[in-house]
Amino acid sequence: LKKILQKLDQIQQHLGGTPTLELTSDADSNQLSLFDLPPISSPVLIAPDIIDTIPKLDALLAKLTTFTNPHFPVAWDTETTDLNPRVAKLVGIGCCWGKELNSMAYIPIGHQSGDNLNLEIVLEKLRPILASDNYPKVFQNAKFDIDVFYHQGITIKGLVFDTMVASYVLHPELTHNLEDLCDRYLDGITSLSYKSLGIPAGKTIADLDINTTANYCGLDAYATYLLREKLQAELTKIPSLYQLFSEVESPLVMVLWQMENYGIKININYLKNFSQQLERDLADIEKKAYESIGETFNLSSPKQLSEILFDRLALNRKKSRKTKTGYSTDQSVLEKLQGDHPLIDYILEHRTLSKLKSTYVDALPKLAEPKTARVHTDFNQTITSTGRLSSSNPNLQNIPIRSEFSRRIRQAFIPEDGYLLVSADYSQIELRILAHLSQEPVLLEAYRSNQDVHKVTAQLLFDKGEITPEERSLGKTINFGVIYGMGAQKFARESKLTVEQGRKFIEKYHQRYAQVFEYLENSKKQAIAQGYVETILGRRRYFNFDNPLLKRLRGLSLHDIDLDSLKLNNEEAQLLRSAANAPIQGSSADIIKVAMVKLAEVLQNYRARLLLQVHDELVLEVPREEWPSLESKIKTTMEEAVSLTIPLLVEIKAGDNWMETK
Repeated sequence: LKKILQKLDQIQQHLGGTPTLELTSDADSNQLSLFDLPPISSPVLIAPDIIDTIPKLDALLAKLTTFTNPHFPVAWDTETTDLNPRVAKLVGIGCCWGKELNSMAYIPIGHQSGDNLNLEIVLEKLRPILASDNYPKVFQNAKFDIDVFYHQGITIKGLVFDTMVASYVLHPELTHNLEDLCDRYLDGITSLSYKSLGIPAGKTIADLDINTTANYCGLDAYATYLLREKLQAELTKIPSLYQLFSEVESPLVMVLWQMENYGIKININYLKNFSQQLERDLADIEKKAYESIGETFNLSSPKQLSEILFDRLALNRKKSRKTKTGYSTDQSVLEKLQGDHPLIDYILEHRTLSKLKSTYVDALPKLAEPKTARVHTDFNQTITSTGRLSSSNPNLQNIPIRSEFSRRIRQAFIPEDGYLLVSADYSQIELRILAHLSQEPVLLEAYRSNQDVHKVTAQLLFDKGEITPEERSLGKTINFGVIYGMGAQKFARESKLTVEQGRKFIEKYHQRYAQVFEYLENSKKQAIAQGYVETILGRRRYFNFDNPLLKRLRGLSLHDIDLDSLKLNNEEAQLLRSAANAPIQGSSADIIKVAMVKLAEVLQNYRARLLLQVHDELVLEVPREEWPSLESKIKTTMEEAVSLTIPLLVEIKAGDNWMETK
């Protein structure tokens, strides 16, 4: 459809107006044929110079050594047989050093046919350039290519720009693959997808002919070169974003690559024994579930479960919703049904343990490197709209924290012999950021005088000085809940209160923390008025509202927007809750990223290494003899990463496994 629309646009330009055409493939017809019209502008054809002899390679190297200006970096790209650099074979290397179509080269190395150059010779000749800061480089998704070269024995230096990361800083709500970037920024240049190469199943890019691969790789390098200029120009128009990119996100690329490369060691035998225990526990839970209703059924079948809960037990259907197979039995529904029948608790526990077992206990040993027993998660820098990192293969960000079983999973993560695992965790960082942004006097005073902020909140809500542990817990729930726009119903459910009690507590919280709610309301208004909100470091999250009324409010001052008068649907209300939360959650992401970059600098003179980032926590592997001198440096570096009006606090602890550090 996109190509047809482009062709229609060409027709309109060709005829100087809007044509009325009958689309036909009849060559003898007097009507114009849609696909036979000459294009107004031909697509760019990429034909890089193929470097298939040593003299050609030497000539290319002589040319590349002249590009030392960081404002004009050379764009690089690699082609490999696998997306996992640890097992991939290098097929070819592409580079581009100018806008002219003769400013590209492709070095074939690992093709199954054709004239390839010797891998060792190519790498040794390229090493002085690739491993030097004197020769600035730009990549699209630099972390991948850096890893490829590292496993070929070359550590890349001189990275000055990553087009994928730059796009993410500018437009976190969009996608950042090369095809989409070309569509958005490079008129007439369309990057080819890997699928479009038509590589048969069981084959790799090494099985393609050299010319086809050279054109594919050359186009990627050429597009990357052009995109760098476009993206940098856009970044410089917004100084806060340019600073965020150049001082935080860009240097973070190498930090994340190092973390992925190190990986973290796991105790495989421990996990195997744990899996067997979980198998027994799950069988015991199933038995209790069956006994609670007097019959057996498949706990993993949503259809059977729906029939049991809403037909056989006649539980309240209003707490669920209709689906194609019956009534929903997802997590949110089961949480609403808790207390209505003992079976609900068994189902929730069974699901939790089943997920932990399949996602972590059974999966982690399969993902570990056989020789090292280390797991190498992928840290995704350009996915979340909030600025937070995510991880995958495996996802270590989603290990639950509070349950006994999740703590036992953490026990499986261990250091190398002679090392300690260290956890450095920001304490209540989002609440501290809320205090800084809202300038709420009660919160500011509590943090400046190192009081227990949850106890302070409970004292205000209950109007008394002595607080029970249960009352403090309620204060903690509402403190964190308000950041995410928790309503009376959810607060009541999580606190085991009635909805009316929950509503009264939230109303009282509004009265006691007036500036908190004024700040949250203003964030919502900013999202409407300017289309985005910002973090402490200027990271933006954009909001696009379809509601015509909200669109008409764009450009107004905050004083002219009355949120109470707006009639919003659930989706729009959720977007505004996200707008209120985005500066808080995004600032938390910014702070821990700054800390990671600064910690990497501190650790350059030590054997200690940064391994994981999980929410507000950093996990390090530290030689035992370095721990006494590093403990205070790690803590201070993190606490001073960004200056707020109240102090940041880091809780740090070392142990022989991850659980011990908590």
